[in-house]
Amino acid sequence: MSYNINNQISQAEPRSGQCLRTFLREQGWFGVKKGCDAGDCGACTVHINGEPVHSCLFPAQMAEDKEITTIEGMADPDGALHPMQQQFLDAQGFQCGFCTAGMVMTAAKLDQAQRTKLPQHMKGNLCRCTGYGAIRRAIEGDSDTEISATKGACGRNVPAPAGQDVVTGRAQYTMDTEIAALTHLKILRAPHASARITSINTTAALASPGVIAVLTHKDAPTRKFSTARHQNVDEDVADTLVLDPVIRFVGQRVAAVVAETEAAAEAACALIDVTYQRFTPVLDPRAALASDSPRVHEANNSNIVAEVHGGVGDIAAGLTAADVVHEATYTSQRVQHAHLETHGCIGYQDPEGRLTLRTSSQTPFLTRDALATLFDLAQAKVRVFCARVGGGFGGKQEMLTEDLVALAVLKTGRPVKLELTRPEQFTGTTSRHPMRVKVRLAASRDGLLTAMEMEVLSDTGAYGNHAGGVLFHAVGESIALYKCPNKRIDGKAVYTNTLPAGAFRGYGLSQTNFAVESGIDELARKLKMDPVAFRRLNMVRPGDPLVSAETEHYGLEMASYGLDQCVDLVEQDVNAALLPDLGPDWQVGRGIALGMIATAPPRGHFAESQITALSGNQFELRVGTCEFGNGTTTVHAQIAAQVLGVDPTQIRVLQSDTDLTGHDSGAYGSTGTVIAGSATKAAAEELLARLQSTENATDVALTGIGHADGARRSIAFNVQGFVVAVHRRYGTLQILQSVHAADAGTVINPQQCMGQIEGGVAQAVGAALYERLEIDAEGAVSTASFRNYHLPAFPDLPETVVHFADTHDPLGPMGAKSMSESPYNPVAAALGNAIRDATGLRFTATPFAPDTLYRDLGARTQITQP
Repeated sequence: MSYNINNQISQAEPRSGQCLRTFLREQGWFGVKKGCDAGDCGACTVHINGEPVHSCLFPAQMAEDKEITTIEGMADPDGALHPMQQQFLDAQGFQCGFCTAGMVMTAAKLDQAQRTKLPQHMKGNLCRCTGYGAIRRAIEGDSDTEISATKGACGRNVPAPAGQDVVTGRAQYTMDTEIAALTHLKILRAPHASARITSINTTAALASPGVIAVLTHKDAPTRKFSTARHQNVDEDVADTLVLDPVIRFVGQRVAAVVAETEAAAEAACALIDVTYQRFTPVLDPRAALASDSPRVHEANNSNIVAEVHGGVGDIAAGLTAADVVHEATYTSQRVQHAHLETHGCIGYQDPEGRLTLRTSSQTPFLTRDALATLFDLAQAKVRVFCARVGGGFGGKQEMLTEDLVALAVLKTGRPVKLELTRPEQFTGTTSRHPMRVKVRLAASRDGLLTAMEMEVLSDTGAYGNHAGGVLFHAVGESIALYKCPNKRIDGKAVYTNTLPAGAFRGYGLSQTNFAVESGIDELARKLKMDPVAFRRLNMVRPGDPLVSAETEHYGLEMASYGLDQCVDLVEQDVNAALLPDLGPDWQVGRGIALGMIATAPPRGHFAESQITALSGNQFELRVGTCEFGNGTTTVHAQIAAQVLGVDPTQIRVLQSDTDLTGHDSGAYGSTGTVIAGSATKAAAEELLARLQSTENATDVALTGIGHADGARRSIAFNVQGFVVAVHRRYGTLQILQSVHAADAGTVINPQQCMGQIEGGVAQAVGAALYERLEIDAEGAVSTASFRNYHLPAFPDLPETVVHFADTHDPLGPMGAKSMSESPYNPVAAALGNAIRDATGLRFTATPFAPDTLYRDLGARTQITQP
């Protein structure tokens, strides 16, 4: 069959039933991405005879003799970018960039009238990173996002070095490569929530055409580990096996098939005969606490995997001294990370016999170390590296594919690819920890807090990855944000026979912030005080101790302070909002919430950077931290350029490869700028000193090496405000204004930082209003696709006005603080507070879905829909 792809004629025969997406990628057009294979996300959009289509739904055979254009074919023959590609580049209309090719392909075909209705015409293309703000600006041709400008490289809107590759489809992600003799791995997953494998017969699967190997627990290491990746491995309980004969959740790995094709591997999985002894699962975290509850991990004395107890002062005395008390239980649901690039890994042995993994990970160095330990290999015998990573949000701070691929490579000696499907992403990876947070907050009539008590029950699911870390972080800054002489925290994380929870943007703070900031609002209302004034009276100020369950916070310092500015900026905008005339059935309300976050994990986080002077006044910067839409590549180039007094374009950045530098703990805990950036600053300073030294004048390239350990940690602040309208009869919610103020220290790249904030707010709006990963009565995930999960699309999200406080942090590089995950945290509470202001109803569970609003408004007013 003959195909015209980007004006190139090729002869190829697609397989029966093959979709155009996989066919195009097999022809080497890797700009066509896989995000869902269900027509839901638009990452695979191409043009057929000039019309945009989702190629995952278009049969390859039907494209014969048609003009097919992918993102690689959008530029002119002379190399000039298509105008829409240029607009995305100018406005930096991307973060991780995995969705960008599809966005450009759809946007390029919009006429002028359609561009005035972008939400309607772009709703078929999903983005998890940007919140669509930068994408809207790109399509509208608005690249004027300058917020501040300083002399030198920092403080400027320097474009991302990979921008040209992202908008043209040349940027390579994990699966965008061709490897000779590549085999494919597919996973057989458990159908039961609690069971034991009593027999497993692989004979038929092994005899299936194209099958190379079938791996079961009998082939796997018996050493337990945690899928969580932390610098200190003791932070996470070792409770996981590569393949385990004990089944603890629906979707757990049972066996793996390695075959010549994905289809052959998938067909063979269905031929594996497994017999299970089933047990009664424990699916509710409260039931898991009972002394007679089944043990998820049979060797344990209970289902409690982590707990924290502590505080200061006397809670009873604080309650006695109070004039008003608010007590309520707030619940936050499971949420999926939903990064558009699913988890995936390609493994092989290099010519020297080293186990080499190309993977989508936030932690290549920690993953290398874990694999070396797991398979009894020297670290030098393992290399882990990342191409560009298509989103993470904490979900890729896990080892969820690399261990199984490594096992397959070591067993077969062949290159092996494992790429999770979108349903597998929902059913076989991790989610945000669902939590029940009971708060009891008390204040005197003069508006001062007298008692703060929090009781947390966190559901970590079948395995304890991140259970302790999330719990400890959740009960930290959410309580430490306020001055109060009497505080008490009791928290427990428990196992259940459900999908494991893990690291997620905010790392537990979004759940507890929702409870505390909702309660703070209720106290203010009981005192008949303005909620903003009440917060100003009680929020921490410079010199105040940071106290939660602990009085010592591992080097945590209030090294700079901009919370007061953030509160002022948000309050001003929220109060000044111009409201449309919505009519008498709409109730308008305003809400605000505060957030505080430490800029790095406790107990050490390490980074090394190396920068070398090349000829022609060019420099090569090597960093271990990863780029997955967090903007660190740009920021590191800016930091190095600022120190060396050159332009960022003179800095070439190499990263995310265990062969490049010394150890790097990874891109998590908001460390890409504050710790890895500090290492880059130190490396550039050392190189500058060597370049300026006459004794080192030589033709040999000079190198500077820098290290950072995160021993001293600062605090970042965020304030979110909303103006909403709620229909008094139908419960319909409109967000009329969204405004966010951030204390990010000195903002190194305002455009990128603004995008991080817009994206964080958007992701949190999704969790507050729409998203819910559902577990059915049998313990299975029932929302295993974008279509029934409701990932926010263009029409769902408001534009967010972003402000930055004017601060300079002495602990961060160039005065910067972190700002990647913290914007997420105060959003749910701010929305809940605005709804409360509009309706008088306090909602204590997210999401605030339309049916919930309708039901509760109707119950109060006894008004039903006619």
